[in-house]
Amino acid sequence: MPTLLAIESSCDDTSAAVVRDGTVLSNVTAAQAIHVEYGGVVPEYASRAHQRNITPTVAVALRRAGVTEQDIEGVAFTRGPGLIGSLMVGVSFAKAFALARGIPLIEVDHMQAHVLAHFAEPPYPDFPFLCLTVSGGHTQLVVVHSALEQEIIGRTIDDAAGEAFDKSGKLLGLPYPAGPEIDRLARRGTPVLTFAQPDPGGLDFSFSGLKTSILYTLQKKAREQPDYVAGNLADICASVQQAIIDTLLGKLIAAAEQTELTQIALAGGVSANSALRQRLEKEGRQRGWTTFVPRLEYCTDNAAMIGVMATFKHAQRLFAEHTVAPAARLGK
Repeated sequence: MPTLLAIESSCDDTSAAVVRDGTVLSNVTAAQAIHVEYGGVVPEYASRAHQRNITPTVAVALRRAGVTEQDIEGVAFTRGPGLIGSLMVGVSFAKAFALARGIPLIEVDHMQAHVLAHFAEPPYPDFPFLCLTVSGGHTQLVVVHSALEQEIIGRTIDDAAGEAFDKSGKLLGLPYPAGPEIDRLARRGTPVLTFAQPDPGGLDFSFSGLKTSILYTLQKKAREQPDYVAGNLADICASVQQAIIDTLLGKLIAAAEQTELTQIALAGGVSANSALRQRLEKEGRQRGWTTFVPRLEYCTDNAAMIGVMATFKHAQRLFAEHTVAPAARLGK
């Protein structure tokens, strides 16, 4: 198995990893704090920050892995989905590195890589397994038949769960990203509010209506009691969090019953939410599931998951041409 350099630059984190024989030797991520003051990711600033960060991030990843550029035998990169400007930085760097060294180039689907983050370290799920992938821009239910055969059986039709957290946090005046802050505050609160949770049917998700229900509920409470939000912030956060998790787990349970799979995995940035992780474990015990949740380092956007997936693709010699271009959306 080769020693691979992996690059992840789909949004606002620049990440580089070195993976050898499927083992993660290093995983380094440079975050971008500038977006906090704007309450969300500014694409132009993100791509510029990637340009500044990518070379030193790769250098640190190589040093921590104890390898040199000459030891690298393939370069993996996120082709999409993501912000096109951010993706272009990672793709361009990967192409240049591979061309200079005369080594293979491996393109990776960001969402599929989130699923394969479960193979960054043991214990590993057995194929086939069911994965709930929840990130800032995507929410999916995936039947994972093999490392390179992933079938999406449910997805969001509008906002993703991560967007529901961030947009709810903005309504509450919380800093960006709001998801971790809602998680923190919810631990001190009790769910006291009930919100409408539209259901598009089947295994698909919808969070746009939930966001609207949260807005109208808070407006109504504020008319009745002007300082309601400030005085009940922890309880509101607990209520928002429970509504989102109820939606996610409801669809996951339905998917598990439909597919009759008992190996159940959770992936993506929102899988770092402590209450979601606890609920999954609780449902798993009650339903006889074997559950898998990655370490926090492998939940958020990271290059290790890109390198892990690239290892499977390298084994089948699925290499990219140097004419490959980034894609903000990847057709499925």
